[in-house]
Amino acid sequence: MTNGLKPYPAYKDSGVPWLGQVPEQWESNRLGHVSTLMVPMRDKPEDLTGPIPWIRIEDFNGRSIASSQSGQGVSADTIRAMNLKVFPVGTVLCSCSCSMGTAAIAARPIVTNQTFIGIVPGVTFSSEYLFYLLQAAKDYLTQIATGAIQTYLSRSEFSSLGIVVPPLIEQRAIVRYLDHADRNVRRGIRARQQLVKLLTEQKQATIQRAVTRGLDPNVRLKPSGIPWLGDVPEHWEVSRLKYLCRFAYGNSLPSEIRQDGGIPVFGSNGRVGLHSVANTRAPCIVVGRKGSFGKVNFSETPVFAIDTTYYVDERFTHANLRWLSYLLASLGLDGVSKDSAIPGLDRGDVYDQVVSYPIDTREQALIVQYIDAATAYLDKAIDVAHREIDLLREYRTRLIADVVTGKLDVRDVTVPDDETDVLPEELESIDDVDTVDQTDDVTEGNSESSAEETA
Repeated sequence: MTNGLKPYPAYKDSGVPWLGQVPEQWESNRLGHVSTLMVPMRDKPEDLTGPIPWIRIEDFNGRSIASSQSGQGVSADTIRAMNLKVFPVGTVLCSCSCSMGTAAIAARPIVTNQTFIGIVPGVTFSSEYLFYLLQAAKDYLTQIATGAIQTYLSRSEFSSLGIVVPPLIEQRAIVRYLDHADRNVRRGIRARQQLVKLLTEQKQATIQRAVTRGLDPNVRLKPSGIPWLGDVPEHWEVSRLKYLCRFAYGNSLPSEIRQDGGIPVFGSNGRVGLHSVANTRAPCIVVGRKGSFGKVNFSETPVFAIDTTYYVDERFTHANLRWLSYLLASLGLDGVSKDSAIPGLDRGDVYDQVVSYPIDTREQALIVQYIDAATAYLDKAIDVAHREIDLLREYRTRLIADVVTGKLDVRDVTVPDDETDVLPEELESIDDVDTVDQTDDVTEGNSESSAEETA
């Protein structure tokens, strides 16, 4: 995609550390000199029709904020009473706290909170170019962020941010090229995400068949008495899960008291760090209780399970733990949740799940061997796809930085006419998957339960 791209003929020192050398015809400036920050709409609230969407970072969809996905809207009366700021179409909203530097462009008037800076570019400054420029500045913005509790950038810090402003015609060429390149990268990522989804479904189907029917295709069956479970091997037990295993609560372990060591720390979404001691034996199963509730993780080594999780080891079951992890993963525990403000997994609800299983642990071990062998190539293919996705994201980040700061000249690059106007709906966010669930660190330490509560 970068074949044939060359640097500009001549450069100058921008005087801005994160930019370095820039094309000599480009203007170095401060963001506040070429933009207006955090300015409400000139329209009076009574002139606005309908509720104004209240935007959260979850509503960012690539470059656009077409509408709030949360369904929340703010009336003109509320806007007036609370003196809320309404940002006009074309405002570049940039996160100044969590996910520092994440940006999107308002496609309609929007309302938001203090975790965002609203930037209205001047007449010589393109919103679309600014969007890409902020992507390139993410690491620098994080470095200069201040705050005792969390990273945060103030309005004055954003205003004094050193930037570079190419001639407007070049800004348009840069945006046109990056839109085209971004589209191709996203399509590549989307294809690999779809592949991962299909491979994962195939793996789950293999596991499901093995843990519900066993390995002998000619085994005699009996009715389970449970409609969704159907017939099961005649010699298998049918009972509630509470007779097969018990779930123990994880323990509080705030980040600031963790000690260096080789013990993995597990949260609801998997490994989230290291510690010096374990609270489980090996092997063990860790099940998400809050955040990514219902997600099942297995470890051959002892771990420290934090208090957003449950765990199971040899103290809480007589079953083969690897086999039990496959059984739990097949139950769809992420769908077992009561309606509440903070969704989570109640172990009482899990205990009520009806399961069928071989009592003989030797048969359980044979099922494990079969599943491991039958899914090994699927796991390998999934890992390869994930690595390719990571590489595409790294390429996209590097390309944006090089083009938007003038390291590569795209002025004469021809982009197909049908790709220069509006990004199609297919270009959804590619940055919202494969991330560690932040609820583990946010909520740990607040659990009312301990590992000793195993009854």
